[in-house]
Amino acid sequence: MAIEVFNRYENKYVMDSQAFAAIYNRLLAYMEPDEYNRNDRFYSISNLYYDTEHDTLIRASLAKPKYKEKLRIRAYGVPAEGAKVYLELKKKVFGLVNKRRTALKLEEAYAFAGTGSLPILREYMNIQVVREIEYFLQRYKLMPKVYLAYDRIALFAKENRDLRVTFDTNIRSRRYDLRLEQGDYGEQLLGDGQWLMEVKAEKTIPIWLSRLLSELGMFRMSFSKYGNEYRRALANGVLAKEKMPV
Repeated sequence: MAIEVFNRYENKYVMDSQAFAAIYNRLLAYMEPDEYNRNDRFYSISNLYYDTEHDTLIRASLAKPKYKEKLRIRAYGVPAEGAKVYLELKKKVFGLVNKRRTALKLEEAYAFAGTGSLPILREYMNIQVVREIEYFLQRYKLMPKVYLAYDRIALFAKENRDLRVTFDTNIRSRRYDLRLEQGDYGEQLLGDGQWLMEVKAEKTIPIWLSRLLSELGMFRMSFSKYGNEYRRALANGVLAKEKMPV
């Protein structure tokens, strides 16, 4: 069964292809590829982010509060009708990321996220998470706002499966055709050859990784895919310019 509750710290780094190759090859001494990345293959992740009419959730998140939250539907690849997807509630409290998700059929996820009405409970759902999302949806009237997809390579530490490093590239987004089954096309969020690396750990990262990052001159930064897409949409005049966090 897929893990449905995560508590971890996430550090992010943006780099070019040369830097990616340098650190990826060094990481292979300590880590191994995810089962979906064997034979040097990517796997794609597609997400549909929900927000209020006036983008309350992302605007609050960009103000860098101690607590923030997001809701999205996630699929691996482009889901077909009736496919299993995940409805995810992601929170961040004092730097600790808490992600809770439940499996749903695609149409169940659309209906639940869009109306807040509890789905008929099935054996493949995480009932506790469904209830938590139901409570969250009582607080906000949400609608699909942004589609985000990317190609991923993921590594797990050989000695500690709680340590995970992911590399995302070809990050694309759109604010139209807001259905996951429509396809994974969209505008590029980063430049050609750019990668987003995320180091995910339940506790502090190991000394060997800290030393490697220092040796390669890599420093963590704040980077939110949805947040950067929102800023770009504002800058391009796609969204009305409301009072924006500094």
